[in-house]
Order: sequence, then C-alpha cells, then structure tokens
Amino acid sequence: MSEVLERLWATIEARAAADPATSHTAALLAKGGAKCAEKFGEEAVEAIVSAASGDAAGLTHEAADVLYHLQVMLKAAGVPWAAVMAELERREGRSGIEEKASRGR
Repeated sequence: MSEVLERLWATIEARAAADPATSHTAALLAKGGAKCAEKFGEEAVEAIVSAASGDAAGLTHEAADVLYHLQVMLKAAGVPWAAVMAELERREGRSGIEEKASRGR
C-alpha cells in the first residue's frame, strides 16, 4: 500500500516543474502553499461529509483526493514525504494517549 503513496509522491515531484497549463499538480503548486492548504482543507471537509452521511463510495473517492492534496500541500511547504513516513515509524507501537502526552501540549 505504501508503494502507491510513494509513487504518488514521485509523480507530484516530477510534475512540480511541469507547465501549469498541462499539469493540475503544477497549477496547484504555482498558486502557492496557502492555496494548496486551502484545497487540502476543502477535500478534507468533503471526506467528512461523506463519512458523516454514510456514503462509503463517496468517502473512498474523497479519501483518495485528501491523500493527493496532502502530498501536494507537503510539497508546497517543502516537507518531504519521507519525513512524514519517518514520523509515523517513530510513533509506531505507541498508544495515541502516550504519543500525545509525550508532546507536552
């Protein structure tokens, strides 16, 4: 499964330098980090609406959109996908309660 997300990241990286007129990814990135974050938020809300309404097919579609737009937002912010994967690995095997307590927030 993570191979798909790795390939998606590689595609986003490759298309970042493409002509915005021919690449949706390049067009999003050309609009800047704030716009990429806004688009991610829109997709997240659409996923929430699908989940809340019990629309499994819609949620599946929107979840894929969320993952794509998350990666575009990360790219715009200069955060490598590998850094996110490393953070998940660091947290692996810890309870959510333990992880949250370790942040000191």
